[in-house]
Amino acid sequence: MRLIIALILPFLVFFTIGKPFQGIICLILQLTLIGWIPAAIWAVYALSQYNTDKKIAAAHGEE
Repeated sequence: MRLIIALILPFLVFFTIGKPFQGIICLILQLTLIGWIPAAIWAVYALSQYNTDKKIAAAHGEE
């Protein structure tokens, strides 16, 4: 579900993964039509990093 949000409303993903400052920067970038594609790519990348970090934490028995 977050992947769909990352493509449609990239800035919202940063708020759901707990990075509001990056969400604000992404929103500013997204406000331009040219910036929408880089914002979506950035959001998908950040989401994949977030998921990887959660898997590593689970493997180490953290959380």
